[in-house]
Amino acid sequence: MKLSFAKPDIPAKGALVVGVFDGKTLGATATTLDDLTGGQLSRALASARFSGESGKTLVVPAPHGVTLDRIVLVGLGAPDAVTATTLETMGGVAVSTLGGLGDETAALAVDLPEGASLTAAEAASHAAFGAHLSAFRFDKYRTKETADEKPALTALTLLCDDPAGAETAFEPAKALAEGVLLTRRLVSEPANVIYPETFCDTVADLADLGIAVEVLDEAKMRKLGMGALLGVAQGSARPPRLLVMEYRGAKDKKAPPVAFVGKGVTFDSGGISIKPAAGMEDMKWDMGGAGVVAGLMKALAGRKARANVVGICGLVENMPSGTAQRPGDVVHTMSGQTVEVINTDAEGRLVLADALWYCQDRFKPTHIVDLATLTGAIIISLGSEHAGLFSNDDALAGAITAAGVSVGEKCWRLPLADAYDKIIKSDIADMKNTGNREAGSITAAQFLQRFIKDTPWAHIDIAGVTWSKKDAPTVPKGGTAFGVRLLDRFVRDVIESGVQDNTDDKSGKGKDKEKSAKGKGSKKK
Repeated sequence: MKLSFAKPDIPAKGALVVGVFDGKTLGATATTLDDLTGGQLSRALASARFSGESGKTLVVPAPHGVTLDRIVLVGLGAPDAVTATTLETMGGVAVSTLGGLGDETAALAVDLPEGASLTAAEAASHAAFGAHLSAFRFDKYRTKETADEKPALTALTLLCDDPAGAETAFEPAKALAEGVLLTRRLVSEPANVIYPETFCDTVADLADLGIAVEVLDEAKMRKLGMGALLGVAQGSARPPRLLVMEYRGAKDKKAPPVAFVGKGVTFDSGGISIKPAAGMEDMKWDMGGAGVVAGLMKALAGRKARANVVGICGLVENMPSGTAQRPGDVVHTMSGQTVEVINTDAEGRLVLADALWYCQDRFKPTHIVDLATLTGAIIISLGSEHAGLFSNDDALAGAITAAGVSVGEKCWRLPLADAYDKIIKSDIADMKNTGNREAGSITAAQFLQRFIKDTPWAHIDIAGVTWSKKDAPTVPKGGTAFGVRLLDRFVRDVIESGVQDNTDDKSGKGKDKEKSAKGKGSKKK
């Protein structure tokens, strides 16, 4: 869909989207339309339950007095509570509503209430961002859709007082949106299309944005001692890969980077500890964490973020076969620690164990954040409303939580403590890869923490928020790309702004670590 910006005007054809505030209060363009149509909008509002709540709509077809095909009223909520999210929702709702009405072209009037904190350009940019996200469809495998089944909308014009400023403001937002859409596409692809090798092929063109892309094959990983990651992969005909993406956008290109590590299990059958058949098709998106890291790197490089960033994806397929890892096996990790494999379906933490250690060993990052569709237990705990957040650093956890609230990707912090750590104690190895049925998400995080040195670290369990079974204003049903916007905002607020610059604080006074959450990784043997 083509997006453009223009000065406020009443189009001669197509649809026009206008805003309405709480209490059925018309915005500026809606008021003008009401006058031109002889009060049709006021009469429509008077007879409808629609009262201007944010995200709600009312369609007025073929209004008298103008040549428009229809007017779409979109609720903006209370005038004094209009935010960037309100405008993104407006753009998203406009596109999803128009998609089923048959209009090929439409305009959206971005009218702000008096005293709004956003400028006209910022408001229009946010509305365009929401529209761009809402327009996503993963339909490449649908061969028999009729024209009526496809959205007709091909062009949307955002009307505001400063179209040139809006165009400029939209450039970094568009780069972020493209990162989100890359993640959604990766997560939506079936496992016979996206597997470790093709995942790497798909993101190879990130090099065009200035990202150094490197792929470690099985031989290189074996030489490094990544027995945990390789153990997961050994049952599959698809060879594993470790994808390394490096972007240097800070003024000091040699300064230590912030690092993001993603679990990339491109299909998870559970291995020998095989999953039930019902719902197993969902396990094509068990590489959601890796998808987020790839999309985040595209977004950061696309908007030319002033930060040094490394993204690492551990890519494997977890399958049952004669060569598959067995319950009871002991694997040697890159850190030198050993793991007794109790359940081969607790494989993501094994992949991350080696990827996290490799990341710290090679890049010495200032902060490290991993993302993984790690546990079903987090879905039981938090449903699809929040991701689970674990961290050894209070300031880092607070920054991630705040970033999530600001973009609508909310995280809820759960505890780490020695008592939970004891649950994964093994009788024959340094640890086992799963405990009992209690605190499953926490013990998984405790496992990962054993592979963190003294780096501020956060683990985000996105199992409940990676895939949505219903539409939302800016997130169509399917892959959500939860985490791309969250971590882009984190980089803006913390890394680029220097709010939490531990690279300049050699004393470590900027850290506020929990005593029970210090890294327990041993040195590599």
